Amino acid sequence: MKRFMTAVLMLCMSAGFAAPGAYGAEKAAITIKMATLAPKGSSFMNIFDDLSAEVREKTGGEVAFKVYWGGVQGDEKDVLRKIRLGQLHGGGFMGSGLGQMVPEVRVTEIPYLFRNYDEVKYVRSRMEDRMNRLFEERGFVVLGWMDLGFIYTFSKVPLTSLDVARKQKWWALEGDPIGREMYKALGISPISLSIADVATSLSTNLIDCAASTPYGAVAFQWYTRFSYMGEFPSSNILGATIITREIWDRISPGSRKIILEVSRNAHDTIARTTREEDARCLAILKREGIKVVRDIDNREEMQFIFDAAAQARQTLVGELYSQELLNLTLALLDEYRKSHPDNTSVEIIQ
Repeated sequence: MKRFMTAVLMLCMSAGFAAPGAYGAEKAAITIKMATLAPKGSSFMNIFDDLSAEVREKTGGEVAFKVYWGGVQGDEKDVLRKIRLGQLHGGGFMGSGLGQMVPEVRVTEIPYLFRNYDEVKYVRSRMEDRMNRLFEERGFVVLGWMDLGFIYTFSKVPLTSLDVARKQKWWALEGDPIGREMYKALGISPISLSIADVATSLSTNLIDCAASTPYGAVAFQWYTRFSYMGEFPSSNILGATIITREIWDRISPGSRKIILEVSRNAHDTIARTTREEDARCLAILKREGIKVVRDIDNREEMQFIFDAAAQARQTLVGELYSQELLNLTLALLDEYRKSHPDNTSVEIIQ
């Protein structure tokens, strides 16, 4: 029987439960109101606090950020709706939220594309200018990009085969086309839920399996409902902070330059911190008794997963991205692998 590490992609990280509140209410000529799912008190908040203070200082008080943490403004769909209504100016988003603004951005989140962080960085950095232009065309400015870590499968039973996996009750992020097509390719019928409903659904056994980064599993406390996690990642989560072009155009050119420089440095720091947080949370998971399923012995036994992923990403041509953009992504990945033939390691759980 073929060994199985589930191939389900769900973009759900960098969120948690936190007390309501906002940061950055100091008086300024322009106050940019933003919201994120990232929890108040997290290292992400600390980094953004430093960013905010530096921007206020270097712009001479022209610009300040007011940030609503911990999902107090709702999930990413709610935040985007409030941005469009003019109640917020921007926010920190994951791939699923970014895709509601620019669907093409999801092309680097398709399942089983990247083996490791080096591949992620190479491909996304070479597509960054193009993605920035797409956001600008649709009325947004990207302050910074980041990868938010690799996704792993969490389950109540060890997933040792596709047959076993098909008998489980899987969660799919509500409205996510990538997860929908990946499940379909694997012959799995998931239960579609919002991210806020996952914890309750695990407690009531409405679902048995979910996918997350190690940090996400700890931040949400989902790990308390699981006994196992797979060792092989399905995808890497894209993240970015965006604001509206309308608020951006009110800022002086000099301050815009300062904001972009400070913000992009901070987002590089967030990406590095994310890896550290995942490592720390992995240690917590193991200490709490989560067992890693050594379910992939060799690449040949995984071929059915790669085949399903290829089918899913092709199905999404025309819905999320063009064939040309998919071809470019795959060509960049192939270019990197040819120039780094020894870089074959996979970000598996040790």
